[in-house]
Amino acid sequence: MDTLDDKVNKSALEAQVKDMYRQVAQNPRGEYHFEMGRDLAEKLGYPSADLDAIPAEAVESFAGVGYHFDLAALKPGEHALDVGSGSGTDVFFAARKVGPAGHVVGVDMTDEQLAKAEGLRQRYGFENVSFVKGYIEQIPVPDGGFDVAVSNGVINLSAEKVRVVQEVSRALKVGGRLAISDIMASHNLSERIKANAELWAACIGGAVTEQELRQYLEHAHLQLVEFRENPQYKFLTHPDVMEKYGIKSVSLLAIKTA
Repeated sequence: MDTLDDKVNKSALEAQVKDMYRQVAQNPRGEYHFEMGRDLAEKLGYPSADLDAIPAEAVESFAGVGYHFDLAALKPGEHALDVGSGSGTDVFFAARKVGPAGHVVGVDMTDEQLAKAEGLRQRYGFENVSFVKGYIEQIPVPDGGFDVAVSNGVINLSAEKVRVVQEVSRALKVGGRLAISDIMASHNLSERIKANAELWAACIGGAVTEQELRQYLEHAHLQLVEFRENPQYKFLTHPDVMEKYGIKSVSLLAIKTA
C-alpha cells in the first residue's frame, strides 16, 4: 500500500503546519481557518467540569475537531499516547482520567507547542504527564507500551497517513484502543486541492475518504468498532470546498487485534 501522497510537497507542508500551529500556541486569539478555545471544546462535547480542571492556557490553544474520550473510556492506571498533542489540552484531560498510577505521553513536532505544554505541565504539577518532540510518522515510543492512543485533528495533516496509522498500532498493546477525531471527505479531493500545502495545513487538503481510512486501519491490524460524524464542527473558510467534497469531522474507535 502506498504510504506517501505525492501530490503535496512534504517540506512545504511541514513548514506550513509548523507555522500555523506555532501561531496557535503563541497567539490563540488570532484569526484562523478553524474555531479554537474553550467555546469550541464545549461545543464538541468536552464536559465543563473537566475543562475547569485543565490549565486554561492550554484550552485557549485547543484546535481539535471532535470529542472522543467517551470512546477511549480511559481507566485509572492506564498508559495513554496523544499523537500530535499541541498545547496539551487532551494530554491533561487524559491525565485526570488515568490518575496518578497511569501516565500520558504527548508527541508533537512544533517547538512552540511543546514549550507551552511543558511549561504548563510543570506549573500545574501534572506528574503523570510527559511531552516528547517527534513526528507522528516515526513516533519516539517503544513497541506495545500503551493501552490507548488518542489524536485530535492531526492525522489528516500528514502526507504519510498509512505510516502514521502503522506507528500508532505499533505503540499499542494487542487489545489496545485507538480513539480519534479527524477530518474526512465524502468524495476524493481534486489534484489541485491535494497539491495545496496551505489547504493541507488548514486540515482540508489532506482529508481522506471513509473507505481509505478503513483500509489504513485494517492494514495496521486495527478493527473499527465505532464511527460517527461530528456535525457540531464547522470550518470558518472555504465553504465551496467543504460542500463540494463533503469535508466533515468524524470520531472513531478501533481495537488492535494483532
